Amino acid sequence: MYQTLTYTGGIHKSEEMKELIEDLGGFILQSNVLQMELVLNMAVPIDDVDIIKQKSKELLGKLSIAPMAGSEIAIVSPTLARHHLPHAACDISEYLRRYGAKDNMIGLARGHGKGTAGISEEEKALIEEHDIAIFALGSFKQCIIDKSYLYDDIDIPVIVTGAPEIDVEELPGADAYVAGLGRIPRRLKRGENIHALKDLVNTVEDLLEKRKKEIAQDPPIVPSILVKNEIESQVPAIKEVISPTPVTSQLDGLRVKLDYDTYHEEIENVVIGDKKLSEIADISKSHMYDYILVELLNESSLIN
Repeated sequence: MYQTLTYTGGIHKSEEMKELIEDLGGFILQSNVLQMELVLNMAVPIDDVDIIKQKSKELLGKLSIAPMAGSEIAIVSPTLARHHLPHAACDISEYLRRYGAKDNMIGLARGHGKGTAGISEEEKALIEEHDIAIFALGSFKQCIIDKSYLYDDIDIPVIVTGAPEIDVEELPGADAYVAGLGRIPRRLKRGENIHALKDLVNTVEDLLEKRKKEIAQDPPIVPSILVKNEIESQVPAIKEVISPTPVTSQLDGLRVKLDYDTYHEEIENVVIGDKKLSEIADISKSHMYDYILVELLNESSLIN
């Protein structure tokens, strides 16, 4: 079992933390450098968490539990126009990243107006490539209720956000609703906005924990973080990718930010233990920039 953590500290001597993680048999999930500060999301064996805490203290860094690390979240807005963006959805995205989430913002092609808003099958398929979807909607109760058709048949857990208080039972297809996050033409910096963002974080964490328990009943043959490490070690082209997190971990799979047509055979031939990746995963073309999507097979598939 692994514990996901976030380390925040200076770049000076940060290699010591990275080397320690590898020595303990852990994995680096995401590494971001912001000016002279390093933000490191990691997964380490639970028994070794105290060693990481000691090293963090030695380096004068800050260590916190990152329950969202190793997950990929879609933040969906009816449009990318200023009618719905940028403030609420962008601030939701930025806030979730503080807790270790890897999120992607998705704007639907037809979203301007209650009567014309729509979602295509391709957009649904793209959203369903994630672990959780957050639909950032507006400020009017009836409008939010009427737009439930945007997500009522999406297969992954769905969180809806908006300004008014709404009972989640009024939103068919939604697993949770978080109020206080409507269409706000400014940054979400006020006390009530921060409180709503914290409610959203708690809701995301609860749904992720529920999803993890479901997966644990029939887990993947190999953990996604182990597959991530092997892909990064065996596929040289990964080192040339300039996008953040070129191999993005999900709860039961990965997104590899390489062109499918060019590199899918190389990914399929990555060796995990005594098997090729193609033997323990379904590998397909993602709806996002033709990336490579790796969906790990469950242990029960070995019986069939």
